[in-house]
Amino acid sequence: MHPTTPPTPFGRLAAVLAALLLASALRAAQPVRLVFDTDIGNDVDDALALAMIHALESRGEAQLRAVTVSKDNRYAAPFVDLVNTFYGRGGISIGVVKNGKTPEDSDMIRVPSERRNAQGSYVYPHRLTDGRNAPDATSVLRRVLAAEPDGSVVIVVVGFSTNLARLLASGPDQSSPLPGAKLVADKVRLLSAMAGQFPRGQPEYNVKTDIPSARKVFEEWPSPIVFSGFEVGQALLFPAASIERDFSWVPDHPVAEAYRCYMRMPYDRPSWDLTAVLYAVRPERNYFTLSAPGRVTVDAEGQTLFNSAPDGKHRFLILGEGQTARTLEALILLASQPRAPQ
Repeated sequence: MHPTTPPTPFGRLAAVLAALLLASALRAAQPVRLVFDTDIGNDVDDALALAMIHALESRGEAQLRAVTVSKDNRYAAPFVDLVNTFYGRGGISIGVVKNGKTPEDSDMIRVPSERRNAQGSYVYPHRLTDGRNAPDATSVLRRVLAAEPDGSVVIVVVGFSTNLARLLASGPDQSSPLPGAKLVADKVRLLSAMAGQFPRGQPEYNVKTDIPSARKVFEEWPSPIVFSGFEVGQALLFPAASIERDFSWVPDHPVAEAYRCYMRMPYDRPSWDLTAVLYAVRPERNYFTLSAPGRVTVDAEGQTLFNSAPDGKHRFLILGEGQTARTLEALILLASQPRAPQ
C-alpha cells in the first residue's frame, strides 16, 4: 500500500475546474423540458414549429411534456395529436382552451384530421378525434408542471396568452397545493414567447387578440421572458420549395399537407413561431442576439412597448444580417427532419 500524496493547490484547482466543466457538460447534455402553447390552426407556422420540436426531441435536445392549445376549435387538438402520433409520440398530454378567442374552422387542421384512406382508417392515425373531449389546458399545465423538478421547464407560447394567464390565476387543485403564480415561479425557468413587435411597432396578432391576458402574463410572469417579435419571423421566410422537396421522405406528411391546405401553393410563409422554439432549445448557438434587459408593457390597442431597465426580466430577439441565412437553414433542416425509426 503506497502512502497518498497530499494534493497541491494547483491540483485542487484543476480538480475543481474539471468538476465544473463536467457539471456544465452534463447540464448542456440534458434535454430541455418543453411545454408548447399554441393557437395551431390560425397560421401554419405553428405546425412547422411543432415538427421542429419533434426533431429536437429525436436529437436528444428537448423533451415535449405537453401541448396546450389556445385555439378553440374542435380540430386543433386532433391535429396536434396526429402530428405527435406521426412522430411516434402519441402519448404526449394535450390540453385545450375553453371559451377561447378564435373558434373559426381552418382547412389546415380539419383536412388532415378527417382524411381517410380507401379502407376507411385515418391516413394520419390519432386517438383524439374532437378537441371538445380534451382536458382543460389549465389543469394540464398544472399537472405537468407539478411533476417536474423545480426550475426545469421552458414554456414556448406562440399564440395568445389566454392559457398562461389562466394558469397564473389558478388555485390549488389535486395536482398541486400551490396557487398558479407560485407553481410557475417554482417550476418554470424561461418563457419563450412569439409576441409583439420591437422595440416598437404595430399591435401584433397574438397580443391584440387577447389583450387582457397578454397584459397579465407580461406584468405578472415570475420567470424571465424572451420575446421573438413579428419582425424576426417576418425576415425568415420558410420556402415553399422546402415543403415540396424536403418533406417528401414520406408519401403523406401531415405538416406538409397542412401547409398546402393553409394557402394556395406555392407561397413562402414567415417563420414566426419557429424562432421562439429555436431560441428556447438552443439559446447559445448565436442564431439571435439578445436585447438589453427591460420590461414589456401592452397598451389599450395591443401595442407592445419595451423600456430598458437593468433589473428587467424581459428581453427580445434581434436578428442580425449575418445571422439570417444560418438561422433560416436551421429552421428548414429541423422542421423537415425525418422522424426517428419507429
